[in-house]
Amino acid sequence: MDQDKDKDKDELRNDILVAALKLFSEKGYFNTSLTEIAEASGVKTSAGIYKHFKNKQEIASALYLWIIDRLSVSIDDIRRRSRKSSEQLREIVDLWFRLTDEAPEIMRFLLVLNISEFLPDEKPLMETPPFVKILKILQNGIKSNEIKAIDAPRAYCHFFGIIENTLKQVLTGTLKKKADFYEADAWLSAWMTIVKK
Repeated sequence: MDQDKDKDKDELRNDILVAALKLFSEKGYFNTSLTEIAEASGVKTSAGIYKHFKNKQEIASALYLWIIDRLSVSIDDIRRRSRKSSEQLREIVDLWFRLTDEAPEIMRFLLVLNISEFLPDEKPLMETPPFVKILKILQNGIKSNEIKAIDAPRAYCHFFGIIENTLKQVLTGTLKKKADFYEADAWLSAWMTIVKK
């Protein structure tokens, strides 16, 4: 029996995206073939992928937009739950460290791969909704005197530079323990770079 026919179109499309995410995060975009994505997703041949996506770049673009959308929803939830910028930033850091341990493929896709190399027409990460929302959190923290008076993009660089670098080191194996082992220290170091003293 043909596995392609057993699954509905949305389920098969999702399987292709999940397989591509795993392969892109392990091997890189350019080192992953459509044949490998087909095999990993259970599609009989790479021709079966063309029923769902025009090419590998369209798969990567769909992944990028899906991840950005999920992050945006998560950040909206965080912003609704917490009032202070420090609390919101703490929850975002918790989310990122948790994703690094539980869904490393997503974080490798965002933090390790150079997305602009294979998705030059997509918005840069910092212009996407979740990151615009993070900049707003920082701006609100600056306005409320919780964060020192620097512009939000610089505050992002100081704070998330530490967070992102720590996570990249975990994702690439330079730091050997799980991400949550490093979270408290990374949070404290990052917060100290922007907190108004």
